[in-house]
Amino acid sequence: MRFVLVAISGKKYDDEAYEVVLPTLDGQIGVLEHHMPLFSVIAPGVIAVRKTARDPDSAIEYYATYGGAIEVSDNTLKVLVDEAHRPEEINEAEAREAMERAEKMKTEAKDQASLEHAQTMVDRQAVRLQVAGLRRRRH
Repeated sequence: MRFVLVAISGKKYDDEAYEVVLPTLDGQIGVLEHHMPLFSVIAPGVIAVRKTARDPDSAIEYYATYGGAIEVSDNTLKVLVDEAHRPEEINEAEAREAMERAEKMKTEAKDQASLEHAQTMVDRQAVRLQVAGLRRRRH
């Protein structure tokens, strides 16, 4: 199937893929060739792409994403997101520092809007750290 991942900064992936696992609001879903038509919302999490059925787990490509939309139709999966980062694009030390700042913001939040903003930042950094950790385990 064709998989297209587009962020505001441009295309991150535009090629054939055997399997794509995506985080949705209802949990993770796997999309394979000839998947039924679908529209859904991407939740913050990790997108995992296996290019061929023979690829070992160590060859899976990962992207940290923080929400967006998916469309599956005509054997094509399109994912539109604000941001998508590959492991090598993530500075783990910076992400840890940002996580600490976000957690501090959360504990110091004085109203619901501040609390929700801080939680969004915590969730974003958690995904970045998860993808950075996947890179470390592969090497």
